[in-house]
Amino acid sequence: MAQLNLVDIQPGLTDAEFAGIERRFSFEFADDHRTFLAAGLPVWTPGHDDHSDRASWGWPNWRRLDSTDLREQVDWPLTTALDHIRHGEWPPGWGNRPRDLARRMAKAERLIADVPRMVPVYGHRYLPAGRGSFGHPVLSIHQLTDTIVYGHDLANYVDQEFRQPRVTAPLWRDYV
Repeated sequence: MAQLNLVDIQPGLTDAEFAGIERRFSFEFADDHRTFLAAGLPVWTPGHDDHSDRASWGWPNWRRLDSTDLREQVDWPLTTALDHIRHGEWPPGWGNRPRDLARRMAKAERLIADVPRMVPVYGHRYLPAGRGSFGHPVLSIHQLTDTIVYGHDLANYVDQEFRQPRVTAPLWRDYV
């Protein structure tokens, strides 16, 4: 990220900061996510990170634990999943969907409790939580029913999302 010069990078998170974040939000960072944030904390930069193609929360500022935006970004995967389930969506692997809304939501909350928390990387891009894990695909979770892979792993995601490909074909490179 530093080589791309697309974002301000603050000093990396310390072990004490990681512990505070993980306590506050009840998850543990995956090892590759932890390593990335320990090397340097990318932060949203007005005028630099507010391009319309990158619209949303931007980089989570893990040093602003009381931020409403950070709380919304952290909670988004669960919020959108429960909202879609409330309105009739039901994951195929969960068996029969209860007809009664209260029972459906109670069952969904029990089943979701066993799913790894999703931790924001950037905007609506998330990695599963889990100390001792690494190499998970980065998912774009816009909604429960609009979830796609945005990178095979964290390094691939950063490359795909932020590095502009070098177009070599004359004429066409002027229009990309």
